[in-house]
Amino acid sequence: MRISLNWLRELVEIKLSPEELAETLTMAGFEVEEIEDRRTWANGVVIGKVLERQPHPNADKLSVCQVDIGAGEILNIVCGAANVKADIYVPVATTGTYLPNIDLKIKPAKLRGVASQGMICSLKELGLPTDVDGIHIFTQENLPLGSDVRPLLGLDDVILDLTATANRADALSMVGVAREVAALTGGKLSISEPGEVSISKSAGNLALKIADTQACPAYIGTVIEQVKIAPSPEWLQQRLRAAGVRPISNVVDITNYVLLEWGQPLHAFDRDRLQSVASSENLTIGVRFATAGESFKTLDGQTRTLSTQNLLITANDRPVALAGVMGGQETEVHEGTQSLVLEAALFDSVAIRRSSRSAGLRSEASGRYERGVNRAELEIANRRALSLISELASGILVQQEIADTRPHPSTWSRSIALRLDRVNQILGPIDLEEDTGELQEQDVERILTALGCQLTPSGEDSSHQPTWSVSVPPYRYRDLEREIDLIEEIARLYGYNKFCDTLPEKAEAGYLPLDQELIRKLRAFLRAEGLTELIHYSLVKPGEDRNIVLSNPLFVEYSALRTDLISGLIDAFQYNLEQGNGALNGFEIGQIFWREEDGLQETEALAGIVGGDRTLGKWSKSGREEPITWFEAKGILESVFRQLALEVEFQPDRRDDRLHPGRTASLWIRGNRLGIFGQLHPQLRREKGLPDSVYVFQLDLDVLLDSLEQDEVLVPTFQPYSTYPASDRDIAFFAPVKISVAEIQKVITKAGKDLLESVELFDEYRGENVPEGQRSLAFRLIYRASDRTLTEAEVEPVHNKVREALVEKFGVNLRS
Repeated sequence: MRISLNWLRELVEIKLSPEELAETLTMAGFEVEEIEDRRTWANGVVIGKVLERQPHPNADKLSVCQVDIGAGEILNIVCGAANVKADIYVPVATTGTYLPNIDLKIKPAKLRGVASQGMICSLKELGLPTDVDGIHIFTQENLPLGSDVRPLLGLDDVILDLTATANRADALSMVGVAREVAALTGGKLSISEPGEVSISKSAGNLALKIADTQACPAYIGTVIEQVKIAPSPEWLQQRLRAAGVRPISNVVDITNYVLLEWGQPLHAFDRDRLQSVASSENLTIGVRFATAGESFKTLDGQTRTLSTQNLLITANDRPVALAGVMGGQETEVHEGTQSLVLEAALFDSVAIRRSSRSAGLRSEASGRYERGVNRAELEIANRRALSLISELASGILVQQEIADTRPHPSTWSRSIALRLDRVNQILGPIDLEEDTGELQEQDVERILTALGCQLTPSGEDSSHQPTWSVSVPPYRYRDLEREIDLIEEIARLYGYNKFCDTLPEKAEAGYLPLDQELIRKLRAFLRAEGLTELIHYSLVKPGEDRNIVLSNPLFVEYSALRTDLISGLIDAFQYNLEQGNGALNGFEIGQIFWREEDGLQETEALAGIVGGDRTLGKWSKSGREEPITWFEAKGILESVFRQLALEVEFQPDRRDDRLHPGRTASLWIRGNRLGIFGQLHPQLRREKGLPDSVYVFQLDLDVLLDSLEQDEVLVPTFQPYSTYPASDRDIAFFAPVKISVAEIQKVITKAGKDLLESVELFDEYRGENVPEGQRSLAFRLIYRASDRTLTEAEVEPVHNKVREALVEKFGVNLRS
């Protein structure tokens, strides 16, 4: 929020410089992002009067002006503005003046051969917005020549760009900031509440109908007649511009002014237009939620299709405004407006937040309602607006209707128990320069009283420290709820920098939890295999089985939670190909979500995608692509598992329709399903325009971490090396294709028992001389003992057991 110090000084006594005030507010939690010192924008610019204007002898679009600035000497100034003429008062930048907004220093110059001793300025050149194409002409008469222009233009001001935290709705107004400054600096507040306004008629044709009193606990509608729409006075326009608001007309500007001053959004309807929309002179202003599909055109000219989350203001049940967000174009105040209905209302913060988000529309009003408007000052803000409309627009108040379901004013505050012992326990010692101490009873009372709280002593606690019952002011009702909130306020106003810096007496070295350490290792191993870590949104388009769909999504494209990681990786692979980046080899660790009969489920998964030619330097292959094979892709996973000391079993799988039915395997570890690995289905590959060989995998990270956390994996045992030679045997046979190598290796290992050190497949053949439906496999078996050299008599019986086990288990046809 942009804070004008001139305006703020009317509300609170300020003895600090702008820089000191900005530092004080920032240290108290209100960050001042920028100090805009407007006094520098027109330093050296004075009021002058154009005595004479003559055309330039050498340029058609230039004028030669004689300007009096009250210095005794008449200045000769060349001006290029079309609206310059004699007998007008204008801002004149004298020689030596620097104009920072256009980065120009005024120097004596000759323009087309004519000397110029200054510059007649436009508002734009002085940093102010304007619709006038030319120099600025003062409308006042008999201005003192040579006097500073800055007070006339509102440039004798400093603007603080202030950011309030989300819990401080009260700080979104000049009155709220004034209260805060008074509490921080001890300055005297000068906030005057407007008096009661008189209503000329007690009855009229306006009625109220609030359909949902929870969404709208209070509504005040006031009919104002004989309104004269005109530009606002200069003081009001200057304050709005300083706050970053464009002046429009006196009535609209008054509603914006009260919004900035008291933080209470208001809206003015053209009553005649309301009656036109309602098709009746009798108006019933209503508040209800929209029906699905209902449409309405807002002030910005957009026709919006509404949902049941949108709260509406209606005239005889016809929508005329999005409650608390924006008015409607059909009923806006215009130059010909003669009568008004002024709305001052309280709306539920949750209802406005949902309505604003549903409509995709935010405004100054909705931002304040979402944080919470002070319900105790609704009437004050309304009276302030009505008195200004009567004063500046000559309006006559003829009727006022009120619908009020707020609880009793006695409930607008709350009492909180506060203990001095607890304050010092939480905040710790204070720095007294040469010594340390604790906050005293008078410190607490002074700070909280400055915030508007009322303290009533309530005795002492068990440690004989004083306690209080603290009554919170209504404007801080929303954020001061518990004792800890009061303690935070004490620390904030006393000054965080005045407390001692203390460290725990015993510090312990930090460490990573075991699961985080294992995940970091896993990431490092995958990167070592040439995979890049990817991160995707967990929100996706809806439509998948067991999707969890959000009830209030920001976008339709991101309205459901992902059920796996593979889909996102496939899309990323396709996107990178389309962008000319080549094949994407990457992995991702993230959460996945799905719906079960017994509720919603969530787990962490690891997934990856590999494809294309992963080699570098294709010159050795004459530029030919060599796509990665199934076994090479599988080898990436096996390499990672080997480094993690895990034994993972691959079994054929056909459950995922996205994967090739004959080139997909489920992964198992100690009888638990770990995940899936396979090649993309040819149909999916063609649909997305992907290379021939693209492989994906997805692992359940919880199962993987559980396996890694076993003691035998975390603490590997030393296996002594045998110093005796090995004895190797080869075995070849025909086996049915449906039997996997993993199953065969398992039987061989079991039959070989202790003497069998390793078994390795070294040949596979399908084709001529091989029975149909079978393949020829050849394994090399290594036998070794740790305490002796094995003899033929020891190896041969074990090897025969292996042969027999294969025949018995799988019915293989031995070839050797």
